[in-house]
Amino acid sequence: MADPAANSAEGEGARRFLTFRVDQRLYALPADEISEVIRLPAVARVPQSPKSLLGVANLRGAVLPLASLRALLGRPEATSSLHARAIVLDGAAPVALAVDAVDALVTLDAGRVETRQAELSAHEGERLRGAFRTGADQDVAKILDVKSLLDAEFVQRARPRRAAPVAAGLGPSHQVAEDSAPTQMLVTFDVAGQEYALSLDQVQEILPAPTNLAVVPRAEALVLGVTAFRDTLLPLLSLRGLLGFVEADASDELQKVIVTPVAGVLVGLVADRMRSIVRADPHSIDPTPPVLAARAGGETRIKAILRADGGRRLISILDPDLLFREDVMQRLAAAADTGKVLSLDQPTLGQGESQYLVFRLGDEEFGLPIESVDEVARAPEQITRVPKTPKFLEGVINLRGEVLPVVDQRKRFDLVAFTGDRLRQRLVVVRTERHRAGLIVDSVSEVLRTAIDAIEPAPDLTGDSARLVQGVVNFGESGRMVLLLDPAELLSRAERGLLDKFDGAKAPS
Repeated sequence: MADPAANSAEGEGARRFLTFRVDQRLYALPADEISEVIRLPAVARVPQSPKSLLGVANLRGAVLPLASLRALLGRPEATSSLHARAIVLDGAAPVALAVDAVDALVTLDAGRVETRQAELSAHEGERLRGAFRTGADQDVAKILDVKSLLDAEFVQRARPRRAAPVAAGLGPSHQVAEDSAPTQMLVTFDVAGQEYALSLDQVQEILPAPTNLAVVPRAEALVLGVTAFRDTLLPLLSLRGLLGFVEADASDELQKVIVTPVAGVLVGLVADRMRSIVRADPHSIDPTPPVLAARAGGETRIKAILRADGGRRLISILDPDLLFREDVMQRLAAAADTGKVLSLDQPTLGQGESQYLVFRLGDEEFGLPIESVDEVARAPEQITRVPKTPKFLEGVINLRGEVLPVVDQRKRFDLVAFTGDRLRQRLVVVRTERHRAGLIVDSVSEVLRTAIDAIEPAPDLTGDSARLVQGVVNFGESGRMVLLLDPAELLSRAERGLLDKFDGAKAPS
């Protein structure tokens, strides 16, 4: 009879194991390698990740990758049940494993753990460290070599150190282009059926309009109320009222709050809906005609007019400091002086902060550095197809005389086809060091301003997608997460050679 000590994993002594089931088979992991066991959390799916990565989840404020043990073992996925659990592994880079059910926590003598013969009993896809018998039925529990399974599935790749996430995807050639042809970035929005704009430098954030407001007693009609914003209160002011329009009968879900500082006071301007982000040629911006500037009413708030799309689209550019009457400005300033409410001691975008354009694909949210976004527009109705190209390349469009390749981002990320309201789809024009392309997304939700310190690194477990996802903004208790994408990786992988063909091409007539 073999010496039990020779067959043991760690010699004499008691050992504890957590046993669990995957596809009706019993497995085990040492208890000291497990941090906790939780119900399956909601996850944000990571594009272009291995099939076994279900996504990343929020675990008490930390970003946690969740992998399917079924997929790691080569088993078909099954519908999640109430018994399914996530086993959170302890370690420098925690990861959770989704299993069908947790069985028991057992303690046994180390001598009962068989290591020599364990590999002989391994099924295809299994990698084992040992096995033991447990329970009244003496079932065999196989001790998984999880590290080996994960290493085989998720190839770790060294990623270059970045000075700051906000600069991702922007190289020297991009900077030269900007310096040689200075442009102005504008955020455009609708008010009473007309398109207006503010300089992006004046916009701190763009947020969905809140459903609950604290109404200010005896306030003017243009003051809609106040809402919580970060650690302070934000007064919400109607752009319709400020511009001299009749208020809408009822608000809708498309309303947006544009957070902007006005003479040192932070306010929220409520617009009917967000339109786009455009890169405006200074030569296309004209001062307000004198006859219009001399009129009383909302027109006096207009600082300049942009002739976009060759003059077919006129956008009125506003200046926040011109929106308010002097007495209103004095009251806002007085309110700021009474305490921390409304005060703003830092510039619109302070040091150590960055801005991202947030777009949605289904239930998932993604962010792109605002510096890499040329503009946001409605998704084009007509796209010229290009033969013998990948399925995600919808074709090309003529964007103001330039041939622009258009990528369907759902197809690029291998998601199901879009079935929602196509009027809400947007074309996000992204520029990298080498390429410029348009991305069709389900919708654009906001401009997110965040501290760089608040951006958590993408889990190393994401393998191929680690280069695509450069970070995660985790909103903690709300469970919301925004995956920050590297625009250079987004456009320069499988389609790199294809996009190169469009450089310098002339638009079709």
